[in-house]
Formats: sequence, C-alpha cells, structure tokens
Amino acid sequence: MQEFSEVLRAWRDRLTPQEVGLPPGRGRRAPGLRREELAGLAGVSVEYLVRLEQGRARNPSPQLLAALARALRLTDGERDHFYLVAGLAPPSRGLVPEHVGRGVQRMLDRLGDVPLAVFSAAWDLLWWNDLWAALTGDPSTKSGLDRNIAWRHFTHAPGAIDFDDAHAAEFSADLAADLRDAVGRYPDDAHLAHLVARLRAESPEFGRLWGQAHVARHRSSTKTATSTPVGPIVVDCDVLTVPGTDLRIVMYTAVPGSSDASRLELLRVSGTQALTS
Repeated sequence: MQEFSEVLRAWRDRLTPQEVGLPPGRGRRAPGLRREELAGLAGVSVEYLVRLEQGRARNPSPQLLAALARALRLTDGERDHFYLVAGLAPPSRGLVPEHVGRGVQRMLDRLGDVPLAVFSAAWDLLWWNDLWAALTGDPSTKSGLDRNIAWRHFTHAPGAIDFDDAHAAEFSADLAADLRDAVGRYPDDAHLAHLVARLRAESPEFGRLWGQAHVARHRSSTKTATSTPVGPIVVDCDVLTVPGTDLRIVMYTAVPGSSDASRLELLRVSGTQALTS
C-alpha cells in the first residue's frame, strides 16, 4: 500500500482549494487541500483518511476509491492506477461508469449558479452542488438506494420535487425505459441488476412499465420544488449525457425574469438556511 499512500498524498497536495470551490483560507503551509477538506469532499472521516495516507488502513472498498477519485478530480488513467495500487481491478467496461472526470468537473464549476447534479446511467447520484441541495434537500443525509432517483421515485412518497399528473406519468415511463437501456449496455453490473430486481419486486408501477419493454432516455421535464425556504419554485429540468462516460448532468433552470427565477436567486443567496423575517 506504499504506492497508494504516496499517490493519495501527492494528488491531495496538487489540488488547490479554488479548484474544488473552497476558499483559500489562511495559514496554509502547502497549496494543496487539507486532509479535512478532502475528507469532506469524499464523505469519509478525517481519521480514516490519515490512516490511508500513512499506510495503516488496508483493503479500501471500491465505493471509497470511487469517492476519493471524484474528490481528487483524477483522470481516467489516474483513477485506474489508484485502483490497481489499492489492490483492486479498475472498473470494468461492463459496469456502469461512475467517475466524474476533471474536464466534466470544470464544466460543472462554471455552471455553479444553477442547481446541478451528476447521475450515473443507473440514476445513482454521484455529485451535486450547494444549490441543488438547497432546492431538493441535502443528499448527504441519504445513502445507498436512497441516493438513487429511480428507487426514490417508485418506492417513496412524493418528496421535495413534484410534477403534475401528465409529467409524473411521463417521468415514470422515461425512468423505466432508461434503466432498461442501461441494462442492455451494462449486463455485468450487479448493482444495476439488483436495483431493477428490487424495483420489479416492490413497485407495481415499475413492474408494469418494465413489462412494456420500452427503451428510451429521459431528456427534459417541468417540475416544482415544493419544500424550499423561499416557497415553491417551478423549474425546467434538462438532462445532458456526457459523451464517452454515460454520465447524466441534470440541470434546473427557471424562466428568466419570472417570480420563480427571483426565488431561485434568493435561494442561491440564502442556501439551505431557512429565511427569517
């Protein structure tokens, strides 16, 4: 694990706070990220990160490596090396890609004034910005299947995002068709197969839609964020697919000059803190 510890420290040191949207701060002895900053970005404890960098932690999980690779903004080649020196095989081409590359991350950074999130082809949430969390609820409070948009849509009561009846039916059909499309492209992905099996077993609506064998991809819809501290906000949702990675960038925008745009801007300023009169 010595090589793993060395590249982890080197890649943390080369990444500046500005590159990940953090303030530069004061009293830095080195230009790179502090351990607590990287730990926060990757969703791991500082203590565990210290053990990894000191070579005292063994057998990191694929999920942890994926989170660290995204936080460190590794290229595909660097990510593969990261897995190999940790003693694991890099993600197979037969598995749903989950790596948000450096170029994609830079593009996301430049779009930071709108709610943004990145999903895999299985609709697992991989990355989000602060405005997304303020609009839809903080994803860091969820884990496992509860971070999968298809699972939550078909098995949970309506949450912070609502549709009218027509858009709800369209969204359900699109999600089921999208997952069928993903199963065809990633037949070796056990997580995707498990997700579909659970949905078919626990959601009659999904089972009915799956039986229609419709194949498509969800592209756009109109939604209402109902639980924000600034009141309901009607947004247009557009889904962009990153070529070569099958990642889905989901973007929410409001009609310019509308009251919804004004509330979205107010939410951007206030963040997740409830407004006080």
